[in-house]
Amino acid sequence: MEFDGYLNRDTLLIILLLVLGIGGSGIARGFLSEQGHDALGSAVFVLGYGTMVLLLWWGWLRPLDITGPSER
Repeated sequence: MEFDGYLNRDTLLIILLLVLGIGGSGIARGFLSEQGHDALGSAVFVLGYGTMVLLLWWGWLRPLDITGPSER
């Protein structure tokens, strides 16, 4: 599936990961907090957000070759 410009498969995957990692874990945390499970809600949020950061680093940032110029 190919879209015009920036909206390709990789970009959609990153957007989905961000929405689920931030929004999904935040909604789950809020729901659990309303049910009286504050500690569990906080743990779910930290695990969801942390997993999102780890997956973004692993799939998007880690492969980048970030080096300065080798000659001056």
